[in-house]
Amino acid sequence: MYSEEINKRRTFAIISHPDAGKTTLTEKLLLFGGAIQTAGAVKSNKIKKGTSSDFMEIERQRGISVATSVMNFEYNGRKINLLDTPGHKDFAEDVYRTLTAVDSVIIVVDCVKGVEEQTERLMEVCRMRKTPVIVFINKLDREGKRPFELLDEIESKLRIKVRPLSWPISMGMSFKGVYNLFHKSLNLFRPGGTTVAEEVLAVDDIEDGILDERLGEFAAQLREDVALIDGVYEPFEQNAYLAADLAPVFFGSAVNNFGVKELLDTFTTIAPPPRGRETDLRPVDPSEQNFSGFVFKIHANIDPRHRDRIAFLRICSGKFERNKFFHHVRLGKEFKFRSPASFLAQEKSLIEEAYPGDVIGLYDTGNFKIGDTLTEGEKIMFHGIPSFSPEVFREVLNTDPMRSKQLEKGLEQLTDEGVAQLFLKKHGNRRVVGTVGELQFDVIQYRLLQEYGASCRFIPLSYNKACWLTVKDNKKMAEFGRFRSEHLYTDKDGNLVYFSESDWTLQRMREEYPEIEFHFSSEINTGRPGLKARIA
Repeated sequence: MYSEEINKRRTFAIISHPDAGKTTLTEKLLLFGGAIQTAGAVKSNKIKKGTSSDFMEIERQRGISVATSVMNFEYNGRKINLLDTPGHKDFAEDVYRTLTAVDSVIIVVDCVKGVEEQTERLMEVCRMRKTPVIVFINKLDREGKRPFELLDEIESKLRIKVRPLSWPISMGMSFKGVYNLFHKSLNLFRPGGTTVAEEVLAVDDIEDGILDERLGEFAAQLREDVALIDGVYEPFEQNAYLAADLAPVFFGSAVNNFGVKELLDTFTTIAPPPRGRETDLRPVDPSEQNFSGFVFKIHANIDPRHRDRIAFLRICSGKFERNKFFHHVRLGKEFKFRSPASFLAQEKSLIEEAYPGDVIGLYDTGNFKIGDTLTEGEKIMFHGIPSFSPEVFREVLNTDPMRSKQLEKGLEQLTDEGVAQLFLKKHGNRRVVGTVGELQFDVIQYRLLQEYGASCRFIPLSYNKACWLTVKDNKKMAEFGRFRSEHLYTDKDGNLVYFSESDWTLQRMREEYPEIEFHFSSEINTGRPGLKARIA
């Protein structure tokens, strides 16, 4: 029973460059999975409803995703845990952390623009973690690059072998549908993507006359393309895919439902079940009976009316049970959870139990930080999730002193989510927010006002990097502090951080103070003495 539950789970993320159609694909997967009955149009003026996974008001207004959404549904005998991630590069850290919680990835590529910069960057993370990837080439209802040209581009830019498992029949105005190379079937669709409308024809033989009957002049081109595919690309090997050496490729148009079902059917067949995870002491296998899991995301005010803060937990082993006590390793305390939830974007459902691979939401009053581990008593910590050095720094100026407490609480809770970092200087009570992109300041300012009733302005600072400091000789640290005090801050956990004005200044400081180590990332929340970037 326990092993069956594990093998049913498929946990994956959808990633892409902005505007490649990632959130639209997410919604269509939910549509085919029966989780929703109709789809909202993305960025539509006629349909005011946003997509199911974009639940924050600012996301609806801007038509982009700025937070990872978690969705659960069942399809083809599988329990699917789908994580829709932000595409915008300013929110890359949220995506990196999400990739620690999934077992596979679907990458969305725009057939018109091809492989873009953010897609390459995200693929680097997948390669580093040996995460299996499937590629979905989207927007075939538009005139774009030729399919074989796109395959060559994916192989060269993403540095992975590919194998098409579906193939488009023309594109743009004459787009007819897709031929499923994996299941050998022809799928013809009607344009329009708010409901599932499809016509599937089994085609055992590519020479079958039904292709000529239904496709006309495009049948000959399809046969020619399929012959070329079989001649150029090696047959699909599931083990190569699972080892992250081969990327299956699907073609379609998410907004029109073209090719989505082929993707979902094949994904549930070939994608990996829950995989093991490394801890600081030993690897953890999903088949272990004792429960373990880690927090990879925190979201404040997921429902602003109830001021609820949710910690998203990836279960790695054992069975999670409602109202059972579990051990919080960093705090060394026992906690039980009365209302654990599964999600369909903002819609929450109470759960009694969950298994490895599941992503659940735990209501939190401030006990969790990103990277925290829960166990049944074992003092292990899943590898910390790095907090990278910000690249943009702005000082917070309170524009409504009567709401100072609300501003302080809002900054504390929103930076707990990990998309931005808060740095403090006791002298002068200065607060600085650091991010990897400009857009995050708009999001923080908007949410502070809408969710906390606090208003502020952000004043740009001329720093280019934050470095966490460690040193064995406190005298050297004191000397450094005397001369560079205006550049020294602490992060929320009390770790000392140096703000550099330029790469040249930073290099000079490292040469002048060789005893001090300058770290460009801080392992969030390792929970073990000596591992955090503190002064020794």
